Amino acid sequence: MRIAIVNDMSRAVDILKRIILDNSVHKLAWIAKTGSEAVRKCEEDQPDLILMDLFMPDMDGVEATRRIMYATPCPILLVTATMEDHAGKIFEAMGHGALDAINTPMMGSGENALKSRDALLKKISIIEKLSINSKNAPKKEQTKPARAAKVSSLIVMGASTGGPKALADILSRMPVDLRAGILIAQHVDGEFSAGMARWLDEQSPLKIRIAKEGAYPLQGTAFLAGKNDHLVLTSHLNLAYTKEPIATPFRPSVDVLFKSVAAHWPSMGVAVLLTGMGKDGAEGMKMLHRVGWHTIAQDEATSVVYGMPKAARDLVATSEILPVDRIASAILRRL
Repeated sequence: MRIAIVNDMSRAVDILKRIILDNSVHKLAWIAKTGSEAVRKCEEDQPDLILMDLFMPDMDGVEATRRIMYATPCPILLVTATMEDHAGKIFEAMGHGALDAINTPMMGSGENALKSRDALLKKISIIEKLSINSKNAPKKEQTKPARAAKVSSLIVMGASTGGPKALADILSRMPVDLRAGILIAQHVDGEFSAGMARWLDEQSPLKIRIAKEGAYPLQGTAFLAGKNDHLVLTSHLNLAYTKEPIATPFRPSVDVLFKSVAAHWPSMGVAVLLTGMGKDGAEGMKMLHRVGWHTIAQDEATSVVYGMPKAARDLVATSEILPVDRIASAILRRL
């Protein structure tokens, strides 16, 4: 991949440049020290991936991400040393189209430095797979148990690129006394899922919590997948995490969650597939649609990346295709 670096800190640039050039698979496209310089350079020479800092003079990473994704969209990975203290900024940038976020790798040759370097290379590898539309895991049909649930109605949502903003829009329109439980799979590193849950909780009258192993869906609560493993609904109708399928580049996978719900939830519900790169969630939505669920895909006009919803549309897996600002009301009508 041809990778660009956007960062005003010379030390961070040196670390990122060394990681890129030491790996024979990747090449350095260009370096920008401000967001405005990055927007200009991206117009002149679009890279395969941008490693974007969050805070810079002139124009920060949030605004630079917004402008790049509007004018010359390409994969953006936020690489910053300020992640824990600025979760809102991170998810704002992800709402504009940044794929993921990671801490700036450490300098040196110690164990922690090597781990941080490997973590960045792993993220880059996953984004490369996403960019070439990796194949989803194969379908596996299962039978449904006729068991009672903690809630009678269930809503499941999946999102990737641009998802935080879309999720915030939908969850903010839900009533505090929502008589349904919500399960969400958003492509985001497990390290930052707690921050995302807190951020979404501030946007919505509902309770937004990280899904815990063994928990049951709860009325008026949205559970967000909180690990790099896949969130699933078990045959006992509680939540669990699984590493399988390991080869799936999307973690947590929307398909894995949707398919587990199709297999085990004893009644109908509403499934929503939002903006995102690739095809994750389309096959799972098809299974839910086939067993009678009402399925909603975000439309092209309001999607940051029209990949996942388009894949569901192409599979004829959707009951409705709607702009993001109409999805909440459509869910409530079905409930």
